[in-house]
Amino acid sequence: MMSVESLVRFSKDWDEAMVRNSPDEISKFMSDDWVIVGTEGGITSKTSFLNPVKSGDLLHTQMDAGDVRVRIYDKTGVLTSRGTSGGTYKGQPFSFYEWSTSVFIWKEGTWSCVLTMLTPANGR
Repeated sequence: MMSVESLVRFSKDWDEAMVRNSPDEISKFMSDDWVIVGTEGGITSKTSFLNPVKSGDLLHTQMDAGDVRVRIYDKTGVLTSRGTSGGTYKGQPFSFYEWSTSVFIWKEGTWSCVLTMLTPANGR
């Protein structure tokens, strides 16, 4: 069912898939044309994001969200939250405290993310 609650659950399930580091599972949350705009301003495609997960270069050990705000507009959902993304990239640890805004579409009985934008967050 398309609802605020279903979108919040979908987003939490995606976070959990990220920490399991399963590219096939992670992929199911994204549309084929999904992109992420990173905190440095670059744009990364779904394939370019998933390839380092597949190779083991990118491992997430933390993905959490708080201060969640959700709005539904017809069959489009916008979810904004603040949290930490942490893990390792090519063996080097990282931890980003950031705002994440994602745009989702309701299609064929489920949500699918089409865009994620990250912004550094102040404070913890």
